[in-house]
Amino acid sequence: MKNGRIAVPSNGQGGMEGTRAGHFGHCDVFTFIDVEDGEIKNISAVQNQGHVQGGCMVPVNFLAEHKVNILIVGGIGTRPLMGFKQVGIDVYYDGERPEIKPVVEDLIAGKLKQITDDQVCGGGGDGMTLQ
Repeated sequence: MKNGRIAVPSNGQGGMEGTRAGHFGHCDVFTFIDVEDGEIKNISAVQNQGHVQGGCMVPVNFLAEHKVNILIVGGIGTRPLMGFKQVGIDVYYDGERPEIKPVVEDLIAGKLKQITDDQVCGGGGDGMTLQ
């Protein structure tokens, strides 16, 4: 990745030294990492809006409004994944490491993979049981 805005669902205050939340819909904040020419230029954290009216689409629309291009998750359901695809946000997956910094560095270096439909979390197959 050379240019764009990465969002990472984060615990606590977020930031590059923070840890990623297990499911994006319940995170405390989203850490935003702005990348220009393959280098990190700015890091900020924005409070998650949570699940209110609109359910899984609330964080999708929230991140779209903040001009996010890429989301890195440790887990996601089918419905929100489809929502992110609809608004043009690519979703990448790392289910191993909770630390934000190495996962973001791997994404910038091209080492993370986009999530596939068979990697989504699920209850009844509709993603409604998540987040």
